[in-house]
Amino acid sequence: MTYKLLLLDDEPAILSALSRVINRIGAERLGAPCRISAYTDASLALTSLQSEPYDLVITDFRMPAMSGLDFLREAIRYQPDIARIIISGHADLPTMVAAINDTQVFRFVGKPWDDNELQLAVIQALHVYTLSRENQRLADLVRVQQGTISRQEAELRQLESECPGITRVERDERGAIYLDEDNL
Repeated sequence: MTYKLLLLDDEPAILSALSRVINRIGAERLGAPCRISAYTDASLALTSLQSEPYDLVITDFRMPAMSGLDFLREAIRYQPDIARIIISGHADLPTMVAAINDTQVFRFVGKPWDDNELQLAVIQALHVYTLSRENQRLADLVRVQQGTISRQEAELRQLESECPGITRVERDERGAIYLDEDNL
C-alpha cells in the first residue's frame, strides 16, 4: 500500500516546502510510503482527481482562480471520502466554519505552519481515512453475511472506494455509453 497525496497551492515554493515536510514523516510513522502529486493550478488538480484515487488532499485556502474551499467542494464530487486539510495565512472564523461545515475538512493549518503540527495533521488524517475505509469494508462484509446486500454490491463499493468513478457509467440520450475523451 502507498498513500497518495494531492497538494494544491498557487505558490511553487509552498508546494516544495509542503512536500519536503511530508516526505520527512517517513513510511515508519505513516505505516506506508506516500506518493505526492503537487499542483499550482486547481483545474489540473481536479482533472487528476477525476482519473486517479487519492487518500489526502492538502490545499491552500486563498488562490487566484479558485478558492481552496471551492476546490474541495468540487473534489468531493469526484472522491467523496478523501481526507481534506486546508492551509491558510488568511483564516477568519467564518472561513473556518464554512470549511468544516461545507467540506468536512479534517484540519485547518495556519501559515506559516509548524512542521511538527503539519506532520501530525497528515499522519492523523491518513490514519482516520484508513480506519474509515476499513470500517466500511467490514460493515459491507457483515451486510453480506446477514444477507442485506449481495457480495457483488459489496465488491462494487470496495472498488468504488479504491478507484472513485470506476463503477459509474454515463450514457447519451440513445442509451449508448458515453466516453469523455478528456479522461481517457
